[in-house]
Amino acid sequence: MAKIKKDRREFIQYSTLGILGLVLAGGVVGAPYLKADENRLRPPGSVEEDRFLALCIKCGQCLQVCPYHSIKLSDFAKGYGIGTPYIDARERGCYLCSAVPCVLACPSGALDHSVEKPEDAHMGIAVLINPDTCLGITKQPVPRKHIDRIYGHPHTREVEEEVLRKLEEFDGKACTICADMCPLSNPLSAIAMVPHKDGGRRPEIYDGCIGCGVCEELCPVDTPAIIVKSRVTYDEYYKKGKKV
Repeated sequence: MAKIKKDRREFIQYSTLGILGLVLAGGVVGAPYLKADENRLRPPGSVEEDRFLALCIKCGQCLQVCPYHSIKLSDFAKGYGIGTPYIDARERGCYLCSAVPCVLACPSGALDHSVEKPEDAHMGIAVLINPDTCLGITKQPVPRKHIDRIYGHPHTREVEEEVLRKLEEFDGKACTICADMCPLSNPLSAIAMVPHKDGGRRPEIYDGCIGCGVCEELCPVDTPAIIVKSRVTYDEYYKKGKKV
C-alpha cells in the first residue's frame, strides 16, 4: 500500500511538472508569434520595441501622470508584454502634453528622456484607411451620436472637458474633426483637409504627423476612416509604400 501511494505521488508530481513544462515551453516558443501579431501604440518617447520590453519595469508611473487617461497597462488578454503601457487610440488618443509628463515619469528609460516636447515623439503615422466612411469625402454632417460616443470616454478633468467643448462645435456640421482637433501646436504640419475629386474634402497626412491617435479616437463614424499605424514613419508608409 505504501508503495502504491508513493508511486501515485510521483506520478502526480512528474505529470504536473510535465504539463507545466509544456505550458512554459509553449509560451517561449509562442512568444515571437504573439509579439509578431501585436501592433500596439506605445506612449510618447517609447524606444524600439524589443528594447522597450526589456527596459519597461511595468511600474505604471506613465499612466498615473497622464491627464487624459490615454495610457493603459496590458493584461493577459493583450498577450505579449503583460503590464506594459499602451494606448488604444479609438478609446483615447494621446493629446500631446507640452511637458510630456509620461516621459518625465519613466524611471527606466523605456520612454526616452531626450523626448522633451510632443514634436520629438514618433509614435506612428495616421492613415486614411477607410475613405468610404470618411464624412468629409461623403459630404455628410457630423452625427450627434458620435459626439455622444466621446462622452463615454473619461472626462473627469478640465483638459478632458475642454476636448468635449471643442467637439461640440462640429455637431451637424461638415466634418473636419481630424484636422481641426489635431493637438500638435502646428497641426497643419501633420494633417489638413484638401479637396477631393468628387467634390468633398479628405484628410491629407504630412510628415509632421507623430501618430498621436486623436484623429482615430474622434473620427465620427462607426468604422474609423482614419487610424494610426504604430511604429511606422511617414517615409516608410507614404514614400516607400510600406504596408504594415
